[in-house]
Amino acid sequence: MLISNLDTEKLTNDRMSRLLFDGIKDDGKNGDCIFVAGSSKATKYRLPTAVDLYKEGRANKILFSGGVTWEGDDFPEAVMLREEALRLGVLEEDIIIEKNSMHTKENVLASLLVLDRAFHLHNIDRLLIVTSSYHMRRLHLTLKTYMPEWINYSLCPVNDKWTRKDNWYNSSFGKQRVKTECGKLIHYVNLGALEDEEIHMN
Repeated sequence: MLISNLDTEKLTNDRMSRLLFDGIKDDGKNGDCIFVAGSSKATKYRLPTAVDLYKEGRANKILFSGGVTWEGDDFPEAVMLREEALRLGVLEEDIIIEKNSMHTKENVLASLLVLDRAFHLHNIDRLLIVTSSYHMRRLHLTLKTYMPEWINYSLCPVNDKWTRKDNWYNSSFGKQRVKTECGKLIHYVNLGALEDEEIHMN
């Protein structure tokens, strides 16, 4: 079923799980750069996976994207991620930052120029994408919608505490977050801001 044919208010738990989580898994391929989307908890949950990918040699560069300065932080997401990555042993010359974006679409759009300056876009074959598992579908569709069509993606989802495929339905926080994310995804597809995609619901 196409995402555009889904109704947020009529989605069962099973269908919400399928929409956000089905088919989201790391294919193990190497890439040119690790793309990390910022969030309020990105240094806790997303950064360790990105650093592991880097140290495993899956990609030689890491791009941290995010311009929001969260309460309690002194700097934007990308800067906070860079500082912690340096502490964890990532070389400074291997870190690229984009610190202007305020949301997912801007993570992608603002990173286009940053990636072009670092690599020239026509030289990029594959990006390794790191974000929370529940957010990966929307980020992946945003990348496919706005990035050059020749770029491939390896999806490297990260589990947080409350919004994993195997536990989101056990808490009111997880339920609300998943429902909200499904709503955003369907809304943006119907607006034409994201390309549509077939999701297997049976």
